[in-house]
Amino acid sequence: MTKELKQEFTLRITQANKTQLITILYEMVLLYIEEAKEALDAEDKAACKAAVRKIRGCMDELTASLHLEYELAQNLLQLYLFIDKELTQTTLHFRKENLEHVEFIISRLKAAYQQIEGQDVSGPVMGNTQTVYAGLTYGRNNLTENITNPAANRGFCV
Repeated sequence: MTKELKQEFTLRITQANKTQLITILYEMVLLYIEEAKEALDAEDKAACKAAVRKIRGCMDELTASLHLEYELAQNLLQLYLFIDKELTQTTLHFRKENLEHVEFIISRLKAAYQQIEGQDVSGPVMGNTQTVYAGLTYGRNNLTENITNPAANRGFCV
């Protein structure tokens, strides 16, 4: 993942509600799957393992966020466990098929969560974050984002 993508994801995470956070995690998994596929194409097993480790980190976050008292969460847990098995097979046998199974499941889940994002009217999960304004000034080839008063009201409030 490039530095610019990391910054974009960081910005989106700071301003996302619960449903949007899940969608962002799914997007990150799909990005890491692409990295793992590229590593397999280049026959770089170390890079593939690193990408799978990043996928697992995202999947751990998704698994930890489940409320298992609901039947839907238990179904998602079963899918996540299947994904974990497929990722294990990927690191053992270095086959794209397993990554494609994971990609199929995650892309379907992402599409479902994108549909319900509009119904979630809760505010951002993170509070006390910097306000970012985009479009106030333009660079030569890109949009410049400005942060207002970056040091004010950050951290613990007493």
